[in-house]
Amino acid sequence: MERRKIKRVSVSLKAERISGKEKHSVFIEDISERGIHMITAPSAAIKKYTPGAEIDLKLELSSGIKILLHCITRWAYHMVPPEKVDSIGLEILDPPSEYISFVRAISNSPA
Repeated sequence: MERRKIKRVSVSLKAERISGKEKHSVFIEDISERGIHMITAPSAAIKKYTPGAEIDLKLELSSGIKILLHCITRWAYHMVPPEKVDSIGLEILDPPSEYISFVRAISNSPA
């Protein structure tokens, strides 16, 4: 049985995880109006993704527009081979209207 209340949409988007002055490239696999499934190269940083940790993401939409999203980590785990990635679930805190509009537009577009 599906636990999610809000439909997720599969995407392939680039983003940057911002940590102080450091930026780390990540990929977004699916999104909803309030959440993101992010993957990144495996690293010791997975320890930083403990539930409740706050993360800022600069998301590049398919239109080229970049949006800053303030998120909180809901879950994180390291996927074993063959994937070799860290998988992180984020809740977006107060999503900007541009982001909501983007999600709604791609949710309603034909596959």
